[in-house]
Amino acid sequence: MSLILVTDDGPIRTVRMNRPDKKNALTTPMYEAMAAAIEERREGLRCLLIAGGETGFCAGNDIGEFLQMAQGGGALGGPTSRFLHVLARCQTPMVAAVSGAAVGVGTTMLLHCDHVVAASDARLSTPFTALGLLPEAASTLIAPRLMGRARAFELLVMGHPLSAEQAKAAGIVNTVVAPHELEQAALAAAREIAALPPDAVRVARTLLRGSPDEIVARIDAEGTAFKERLASPEAKAAFKAFLERKR
Repeated sequence: MSLILVTDDGPIRTVRMNRPDKKNALTTPMYEAMAAAIEERREGLRCLLIAGGETGFCAGNDIGEFLQMAQGGGALGGPTSRFLHVLARCQTPMVAAVSGAAVGVGTTMLLHCDHVVAASDARLSTPFTALGLLPEAASTLIAPRLMGRARAFELLVMGHPLSAEQAKAAGIVNTVVAPHELEQAALAAAREIAALPPDAVRVARTLLRGSPDEIVARIDAEGTAFKERLASPEAKAAFKAFLERKR
């Protein structure tokens, strides 16, 4: 079974996370596949649609890989960093269809999307510091600009989750719909974007997003700090406590 499903329908490419038994927790091969699908350019491609499935949008990074990195004193792997860089430098408009849980990178990747449609059951959370870690994906740069420093601190540092409606009020989500309407609503948004004059969209989008170099620099700075945190006594203790709760 392919863990990332990529389908093209005219001007729209759908990149769907497909690991339902693990609620779409991302592994290294999944990061690689998503990065390749987003980065690949095709004549006539006008919009990317990022989606999850019935078990939720994305449960974040696979906890097993996090544990391996923590035990080895490593950092975010090359495929993970590449995926985050691809999000920052993507030149194609991105729409996200979010249902259920969006945890960690499942939330921070949404900050790079141009239009987010959420089901009413969506729940966004970033429990990084609870694990002794740090936010990633340039969320420490983008989130305060988007929602204000105070609300960004509450989400990224205090780890308070956001409902779909709260995420909309914070400016992360554009539209909230019933769960059974999610796919149709997200596809409609992607089609609307794809139907616009592409050069005008490209220029306007570039001006709205700002410098990708600045975003990539923050991704890298977060990555360096993340590596230090993985090797810290705090992170090791937090992972140990997490495993004990899981037993």
